[in-house]
Amino acid sequence: MLREIRDLGFEYAELSHGIRISLLPGIIEAVDAGEIRISTLHNFCPLPIGVNQANPNLFKFSSLDSRERENAWRYSLKTIETARRLKAKLVVLHMGCIDMKDYTEKLIEMVGAGQQHTPKYEKLCAEVIDKREQKKERHIQFANDMLARLAAEAETRGIKLGVENREALEEIPLESDFTLFLKEFNAPTICYWHDTGHAQIKENLGFIHHPMHLGSMADRLAGFHVHDVQFPARDHCPPGSGMVDFAALKPMVKPEHIKVFEFGPDVAEEDLKKGVAHLKSIWGDE
Repeated sequence: MLREIRDLGFEYAELSHGIRISLLPGIIEAVDAGEIRISTLHNFCPLPIGVNQANPNLFKFSSLDSRERENAWRYSLKTIETARRLKAKLVVLHMGCIDMKDYTEKLIEMVGAGQQHTPKYEKLCAEVIDKREQKKERHIQFANDMLARLAAEAETRGIKLGVENREALEEIPLESDFTLFLKEFNAPTICYWHDTGHAQIKENLGFIHHPMHLGSMADRLAGFHVHDVQFPARDHCPPGSGMVDFAALKPMVKPEHIKVFEFGPDVAEEDLKKGVAHLKSIWGDE
């Protein structure tokens, strides 16, 4: 797997939340041999024993169940320790969600049908905003407590924690709370991780303006998951094949930011290379 990534021209790889523990010895061997370097890990990595499918929301920081939160702590700590062993710089985290009905898929379906300017759509958006505000407090408190504990462990190991923006409307931090969240967690260990696809889906749903959202986080930005979105919400496409305005994001992009291409498994090698070339033509080679 890592050799294939290297042979495509990449010097670094991110280890995702789909890495089984049985793969870890081979990964360590490849890194120690200098075949490839690891930029980032995505929590939880490696997966817990017995879990064989990618599942970044397997254990939620925000859960009201203390046993689930304890598992989130254990396996997040294991990810941080694995990142140190592999000399990675950063772990990408999901913070969890508010326990409520899933509105996101219904709204995506309505946008795809051209119904985003209807009274029904506006009513649903108002409903989701109201429900989130009513129910968020305890979930956010549990998630923030977990992040504070993990940040102390990450700091001693020289690892940064990148809190990722999410596409689902019930996941936290909410798009309306992100600026306040980063003010509360102002230590350099905790930073913002921007997923271009997630942000574009949120824009398509009418909840953010993608470049403005990124601009508001720019001073805490550590890196990107880079992929494109075909309307309304088909993500993990190569840059240039969808509707993300990468030129509008360019003013916020710096050479020191980590850029991870996050493509779907069905993307052909030729399209992958075209997407990388397209992004480099806009953002440069850094």
